[in-house]
Parts: sequence; structure tokens; C-alpha cells
Amino acid sequence: MGKVFTTEITSDRLPSDNPLHQRLLKAYVAVEDYINGVVLEVGCGEGRGIELVMNKAESYTAIDKIEEVIKRLRIKFPEGKFLSGNIPPFTDLASDSFDTVISFQVIEHIEDDSFFLQEINRVLKPGGKAYLTTPNRVMSLTRNPWHIREYTSDELLSLARQHFTEAEMKGITGDAKVMAYYEKNKKSVARIARFDIFDLQHKLPAGILKIPYELLNRWNRNKLKDADDQLVAGITHENYPVTDDAASALDLFLIVKK
Repeated sequence: MGKVFTTEITSDRLPSDNPLHQRLLKAYVAVEDYINGVVLEVGCGEGRGIELVMNKAESYTAIDKIEEVIKRLRIKFPEGKFLSGNIPPFTDLASDSFDTVISFQVIEHIEDDSFFLQEINRVLKPGGKAYLTTPNRVMSLTRNPWHIREYTSDELLSLARQHFTEAEMKGITGDAKVMAYYEKNKKSVARIARFDIFDLQHKLPAGILKIPYELLNRWNRNKLKDADDQLVAGITHENYPVTDDAASALDLFLIVKK
């Protein structure tokens, strides 16, 4: 059965994807000590951090829209419960049933983000907590056609406070090594974008933009790796610290309580 990795669904097996894979893995490492009781993961993808979560959870349930992925995870992790379906709503999940909900790099893909947070609130037990990450819009280098929208820290925190009694915003940032990669990437993307004289990245429908975005993004990641393989290969999740300065972080890290 083939993999479903794209530059959006980042691979832990492609060397050029390592900086982003480690960035996404950091979210699981960051919440590992806070995992409690009955856990739900919304948008588990290929299962990047499932083992870290399962080791701390009383039970683990995950939901993702890609049926092929869910079938594979059911075999790999028979002790977990894996559901497939488009979200929201969280069909077949009872209200007040989870102590912890995690959802990493998902909300930016959701059309009705308010309903999404409402559903997270619904399935959490009173006093339960949810942990979400999403790209920080001010640090994005170009339009991502896979995303419905991206947020600033203030925007996401304001939205979260409409649905939760407590909401706290942190961030996942990069150390000097990560920011060196970020700056190289930024310059490379700028060189590509200079040919977009009609600003088509912001004018074309997302469905049309996905193909050139995927091709150019993959080409760019491979080029960055070839130019400095030691830097690309040397980045680990430890190079992505959690920060209280969410406004300038690479990813927003939202913590909410019901």
C-alpha cells in the first residue's frame, strides 16, 4: 500500500523533509507530559506521534479523513480506535467523553473553524484540556493552497475564547540552527516568487494552485538539502523550543480548557 505523503503531509523518510518533520513532531513531544486519561486525536495523519501519546494515555482514539491511512493504523496499533470521516462534526463521538484532545496542524484545513472548536469542546469532559497547533501566518513564506486560512496568535486566541472558559497561547519557535534554515528557505522562495509578476498565488483558485505549489515546494526542499545537507539532516525536535512569545513563533500552540 502506497504512502500518501506530499509536501503538505510531510514524510519522516524523505531527507529533505526532515526540518518540517521535526517541527511537526515537536508538538507531540511538547504535550507528552500533559497527556491524561482518555485521549482523542483529531487529524492523526500517518501517525507521526501516536506512540508517544499512547504511552501516556488510558485509551487512544483518532479520527482522520483519509481511509487508507486509518486502515493502516488499525493494523499497526490494534490497541487504539481509529475512525475515518470528514470533520466537523465528530460523528459517533459522545459528548463529555475525553480527558485530552490533541489536534496538530489541522484547524487551518477546516472550513468552519468555529464549529470545529465547538465540537472539541463538546467531546471534552468538564475540566478536560485540548492542545492545538497551526502555522503562524506572519511567518508563512507564501500562500499554501492546502490551507483554508492561517491565523495570527491574536486571531486564534480570540476565536478560542468564544468556545472555552480558559485559553492560553504559546508558540513553537526555532533556535539558531532552525532559523538559519528558515532564512535560506525564505530567500529561495523569494527567488521563485519574483516570477509571479501577476500575483497568481493569491488569485488562482486553490485547486489549480496545488499542483505547481507541490512541484515547486518539493523542488525547493530538495535544493535546500543539496546545498547544505548537514544543516537539513542535523535538525531535531530539540531545535524547536516552546515559547511564550507566540506572535513571532513558527507555529501557534493553543491550550484550552473546558
